[in-house]
Amino acid sequence: MAAPNAITPRQLLRLIGTPQAPILFDVRTDGDFDDDPSLIPGAFRMPYQNVDGIRNHTGDHSCVVICQKGKKLSQGVVSWLQAEGVVAEFLEGGMFAWRAMPGAMVVPVPALPAVAKGNTVWVTRHRPKIDRIACPWLIRRFVDRRARFLFVAPDEIQGVAEHFGATPFDVEGTDWSHRGDNCTFDTMLDDFKLRSEPLDRMATIIRAADTNRHDLAPEAAGLLALSVGLSRQYRDDQQQLQAGLHIYDALYRWARDGSSETHDWPAGHGR
Repeated sequence: MAAPNAITPRQLLRLIGTPQAPILFDVRTDGDFDDDPSLIPGAFRMPYQNVDGIRNHTGDHSCVVICQKGKKLSQGVVSWLQAEGVVAEFLEGGMFAWRAMPGAMVVPVPALPAVAKGNTVWVTRHRPKIDRIACPWLIRRFVDRRARFLFVAPDEIQGVAEHFGATPFDVEGTDWSHRGDNCTFDTMLDDFKLRSEPLDRMATIIRAADTNRHDLAPEAAGLLALSVGLSRQYRDDQQQLQAGLHIYDALYRWARDGSSETHDWPAGHGR
């Protein structure tokens, strides 16, 4: 029987990518981490000795603590956190069990951009649509939940990147941009090793909407319509981003659980 303060890899996988995902702390030793320099999507490194830092970072959220095998380090941290009123669980079987689970994704740490002031910072063109909302959603849900996004005039992107330690994205001539026929969302899926059936399904729709190739996916026309409407509704790019995240949360759940569902007016009912 699983411990009452444990979560299985399969249970955690169902939460990752959703707004309900707990905060993930990877407390593996440096030696274990050096042998496998990757993270469960959304996790970040924290020394197991820094329980106060973990507690302060968690705030009112729940958290999952991950070590190599789900034994002394993660269970010790979780017990300590619970004694202080934090809702915490350890990953049953640890990183070994996660790695052994079919469909499990890991983000290679070398792919992550440099951290500025405790989180990654990204910059792109203002008035974001489609790719420039989809990419922040992907980063917040699967890479860095505290990532900061700056939206500026196109001519100022490089200067802002240099002065604020930001990584440009969805900008021509940068690493995080379109490659061939694919859009920046595809690039991030490839570089962060986040390819999965639901994210690939989303990527096709985003690519079709972002590059005006609606023949790739009939849903693209709807995504474009919502994106344009969103941009007309908000003057503030940050408010627009926050509203747009909900659209991509819903699109992800459709892509993961509901893509086969259809809807029609019930037979025998009048209008």
